[in-house]
Amino acid sequence: MAIINRTPDSFYDRGATYAEGAALHAVDRAIAEGADIVDIGGVKAAPGADVDVVEELRRVARFVGIVRARHPDIVISVDTWRSAVARIVTAEGCDLINDAWGGPDSTLPVVAAETGAGLVCTHAGHLPPRTRPHRVAYDDVTGDVLRTCTALAGNALRAGVRPDGIIVDPGHDFGKNSRHSLEVTRRLGELVGTGWPVLVALSHKDFIGEALGLPVEDRLEGTLAATAVCAWLGARVFRAHEVGPTRRVLDMVAAIRGDRDLALARRGLA
Repeated sequence: MAIINRTPDSFYDRGATYAEGAALHAVDRAIAEGADIVDIGGVKAAPGADVDVVEELRRVARFVGIVRARHPDIVISVDTWRSAVARIVTAEGCDLINDAWGGPDSTLPVVAAETGAGLVCTHAGHLPPRTRPHRVAYDDVTGDVLRTCTALAGNALRAGVRPDGIIVDPGHDFGKNSRHSLEVTRRLGELVGTGWPVLVALSHKDFIGEALGLPVEDRLEGTLAATAVCAWLGARVFRAHEVGPTRRVLDMVAAIRGDRDLALARRGLA
C-alpha cells in the first residue's frame, strides 16, 4: 500500500506530493515499483491546522477520480475517518476506506456497506482523531488491540461491510508509546490469529526512530526490518513510503517462507 499524501504538512515528505502533478507522478512511480494499493490522504495524522470536510474533499475527491481513470485496475484507498468524505470518494472510484482513528464516525461502516467499499479497522488508543498520546498506559496493550480491532471488525460485519473487505490494523504509534508499538510488533501473530487480514503502517514512525535514535529521514532500514518481522508473523498489507525496497523485502520473506518461487534458478545448474 503506497502512501500518497495530498497534504502540505505531512511528517515524512513535508508536502512533496501536495500538488496534483507531483501526486500523480508518485502514484505512477509506486505502481511501477510494485504497489498493489495506493492510499490517498488529505489530512495528516498529527495535530496541526484544521482541515474541514470541504477542504479534505478538495484535496482528495477529484484526485481519486483522476487516479481511477489513469489506473483502472489499481486498488484505491482513501485515508479518512469521515463518512461524508468516504461517500463521495467511493463515488469517484475509491475501493477501500482506511479509517486510522478507530471508528470515531459510527456511520462510516454503513457508508462502506452501502457503497461496497472495504474498511480498515484500526486500534488508535481510543483517542480522538489527530491526537498525540500522552502518558498512555495499558494493562496489556496487545490485549487491548485484539479486543478493539475484533470489535470494530464485528461492527463492520454487522453493518453489512463485505467480509472480504474488512482489514484490521494494530495502529503502530497511534495511542501508543514506542514500547507499546514494539510489543504489538512482537506479538503481531496474535492479531493475525483472529483470522482478519492485518495491515501494518510502520513507515518511518517514531517507534523506529526511538529504537534507533534516528530522525525521520534515516529510518528506512529500521522500517524494512520491522516490515520483514511483520511479514514473517503474517501481516498482509504494508503501508509504505518507499514501495520498491518494501516490495523486495516482502518478496524475500515470501521466498524464505516458500510462498514465492525464485525469480532466477541458475546456481548449481551450470
